[in-house]
Amino acid sequence: MLDFNARIALITGAGRGIGLAYARALAERGAHVIVHDGGTGSDGTGRDAEVANEAARLIWHDGYSAEPASDAIETRDGCRQLVDRIVADHGRLDIVIHNAGWVGYEAIEALTPAFLERATAIHLNAPAWLAQAAWPAMVEHGYGRILLTTSDRALYPQYAQAGLAAYAATKMAAVGLMHALALEGAAHDIRVNAISPVAKTRMWGVTEPPTELTPDSVAPGAVFLVSDACDDSGWILRAANGQFHAVRAQEAAGVDDPRDIRGSSADSAESLAACWAEVAPVRTEYRAAG
Repeated sequence: MLDFNARIALITGAGRGIGLAYARALAERGAHVIVHDGGTGSDGTGRDAEVANEAARLIWHDGYSAEPASDAIETRDGCRQLVDRIVADHGRLDIVIHNAGWVGYEAIEALTPAFLERATAIHLNAPAWLAQAAWPAMVEHGYGRILLTTSDRALYPQYAQAGLAAYAATKMAAVGLMHALALEGAAHDIRVNAISPVAKTRMWGVTEPPTELTPDSVAPGAVFLVSDACDDSGWILRAANGQFHAVRAQEAAGVDDPRDIRGSSADSAESLAACWAEVAPVRTEYRAAG
């Protein structure tokens, strides 16, 4: 069994669903888990500290170590306050899993600044500010594991959905953040990866325990990525139904960026049009829903 004894782990969005599955799996392996959940409604608004409290009680009841937290993490100050308290109480913070998320639908014609800012706050701002706040403690101890969350809805055109512009854009932004943090953390044994999990949860409108696509079936992926056994960074781990597949963009051999990207040569828009089938040999046809 992977050993997390003496590790301090913060998991956001851990009051229910996938995040709770992560928290339980880490606690069962010896970690002290900070079960963070703001207790927001399915529309991304409201707050209820009892969601985190109840999740922590469930873990305590099973004999493992956990504490609740419900701080607002949409701002830099909120993230710093949460992390500073954890480090003050425990002397370190070894693991940060940003699982908290929100799915909302607004077609591009109806998209409002407030709607986009809400998605940005939870999917991009929160993990960036949490990483910044945790960074000094991780550097001091020469160890850290950070796991961000992306989505197949952003990564693959086959799974795009109308109305998810804010969600998909901010979930893709998490991938860029992962790459930058992975590079900055390499010298300090701070490993940074992302997970793209699929499970039937409240985000799917599922209220009863599912018989397939369960949160528990994706938890092994997160547990591995934040363990000592994982010495890699910069991977996106697709996780669904007990299956796992790691992917990342890989530059072609022989590329001398930006002077020679081993592409097809074209000296005009017209010549590019003529060789487009060679430039883009695999294409996805976007179809209207229904």
